[in-house]
Amino acid sequence: MEQHKTKLMTTRNMAKMGILGAVAGVLMLLEIPLPFAPAFYEIDLSEVAVFLGTFAMGPVAGIIIEAVKILVNLVITGTATAGVGEFANFLIGCCLVVPAGIIYKRKKNIKNAIIGMLVGIVSMTVAGALLNYFLLIPTYAKAFGMPVEAIVEMGTKINPNINSLWDLILLANVPFNLLKGVLSGFITFLIYKRLSPILHK
Repeated sequence: MEQHKTKLMTTRNMAKMGILGAVAGVLMLLEIPLPFAPAFYEIDLSEVAVFLGTFAMGPVAGIIIEAVKILVNLVITGTATAGVGEFANFLIGCCLVVPAGIIYKRKKNIKNAIIGMLVGIVSMTVAGALLNYFLLIPTYAKAFGMPVEAIVEMGTKINPNINSLWDLILLANVPFNLLKGVLSGFITFLIYKRLSPILHK
């Protein structure tokens, strides 16, 4: 365990994690609104940079890159969600890349990369739904002194079928995380091999 830790935390790897975290933090700024979800669900491709680092250096590196990403984004833009959105992004991002990294690390081939991504997408979607329902949305509502129903109403304006918090999760949060996971995984799959020589220097 100590040997693995030492191998990961080399100067070169720390530099790569820092660079990838910074790239991911900048990519967070490029948010795309979704027609089926309220404005606070905007998709970005920051997880591509985290995926690249996770596949190159392992799941622990993925967690570190996620943390750097959030810190960089906070420095650039601050927070509009009292830190709840950033905390959610970190937790749910880890649920995506860590399972993928663990599976890919066992045997680094295309099959395991695809399986890892699929498991990560499912993990992120399930964890995202549960975290949003039980923790994140209630915490967000409390931080801004508003009822949870007010957040549900934001979803109702976009989709009349959203009439409860659970509806918001199923009809907005779940599709959002699925789309983000699939897009991030697909782009990573397309570019990883091309960037692999640089990532493994």
